[in-house]
Amino acid sequence: MNMSTALNNAIGGLTAASRGASVVSENIANALTPGYARRSLELTTNTISGHGVRTVGVVRNQDPVLTANRRTADAELARQSTVSGFHSRMEGLVGTPDDATSLAARLADFDGALITASSLPDSSERLDQVARTGRDLANSLNAASEGLRDLRSDADRSIGRFIDRLNQTLTDIEALNAKIPAVKYAGGEIGALLDQRQVLIDQVNEVIPVNVVPRANDQVSIYSDGGLILLEGTAAEFTFTTTGETKPHMTVANGLLSGLQMNGNPVRTSGDNAQIKGGALAAEFEIRDELAVEAQGNLDTVALDLIERFETPGLDPTALATDPGLFTDEGNRFDPTAPAGLASRINLNSIVDPDNGGQSWKLRAGLGAITPGDPGNATQLQAFGAALSQARPVAGSPFGTGDMRASDLTEALLSRTGANAHTASQRLAFANSAQLEMTKIEAKQGVDTDQELQRLIQIEQIYSANARLISVVDELMETLLRL
Repeated sequence: MNMSTALNNAIGGLTAASRGASVVSENIANALTPGYARRSLELTTNTISGHGVRTVGVVRNQDPVLTANRRTADAELARQSTVSGFHSRMEGLVGTPDDATSLAARLADFDGALITASSLPDSSERLDQVARTGRDLANSLNAASEGLRDLRSDADRSIGRFIDRLNQTLTDIEALNAKIPAVKYAGGEIGALLDQRQVLIDQVNEVIPVNVVPRANDQVSIYSDGGLILLEGTAAEFTFTTTGETKPHMTVANGLLSGLQMNGNPVRTSGDNAQIKGGALAAEFEIRDELAVEAQGNLDTVALDLIERFETPGLDPTALATDPGLFTDEGNRFDPTAPAGLASRINLNSIVDPDNGGQSWKLRAGLGAITPGDPGNATQLQAFGAALSQARPVAGSPFGTGDMRASDLTEALLSRTGANAHTASQRLAFANSAQLEMTKIEAKQGVDTDQELQRLIQIEQIYSANARLISVVDELMETLLRL
């Protein structure tokens, strides 16, 4: 080896060491940066001289299988987090068995007030208490139904926000797909662009779980797990109209709520053939179109049972067959053709509510009574109490087919709501653990700062060796010149 070759080899080694130090520094600096994949320097033998080393480029190290598995865990966590949040808030609306303001507790207070008033029917204070506990019971159903409507409206608005973000993110990925080959062919470094694209794909994945298919020139195509083509050259465009304030009777089927469309075509959002399986978007559609509807039906069942118990023929001899009972549908008898949302409309009959211009003695004398009658007669109060505790069939009940008392219904409602919240919480915990584990596994394939520091020490040694070689060549050349 002559001095010229040695000098060229040393210069090539210094260049590679310098570039390697830069790559290692970049790895360490971005160890915690989302979407960043570890870089490594690709080297080869200098093909011109046949000696020394030449830098080919920087390789972005990423395991697509690990990334796909982690994305699956991310999407499942987003879904379970959304669903669990709904069930937890729903449990808060109806209360828990040990909650003094739960529906079951309100019903028990009303039942207890009827029993207390029956023992001393001439007490206006006790009759007033019956009216107030009855009003509190109706108000609890109203509040639960209104809270549920807010949850449904929140889901509808969330869908609108997700769609706006989804369209923008897909457009950004399309732009990066076009930019990456241009930068690469111009001799630029595309690693940062690939990192940015991965972050954007992760954002789409949390909304709609995706499958990423590599294409030529470092481009990608994106499909949903349900088969939608989200990006194939050009980005798909989703459309959705936010309703904002939903009502219990509103559905996609009756045209009062918006469905989802992609490129002008309807998208299936529920069922086994859903095209957006998993992810936060599917969870919001599930809340709006299934879970909230089911929960509203449960509340309406309790409200309907309460109204029908006090509309039983012969229960109150003073009332006409067309008169509303002790509980009404906004002041009227229950109308089977009325839209969903009875729990939001139920209220105490105002003629017995002393706080709303009514007279509580009608609880003792009868709702249609004109005069207070015998103040010591508790027959009507006892009849109301018996109607509340009577086991009767509940048509279309989601809580079973057997005869049930009013307390059985409210307890079944609390039990089902609590069980749903508990199950959702368990699934969320499992999804969170799975996501953390997949993130750890993927991180092991990422930047290990200890290893990077060891590489940096090796690079420093390589740099020193090549620098020493240049120094030796310089000394030899000076010696030759002096000779």
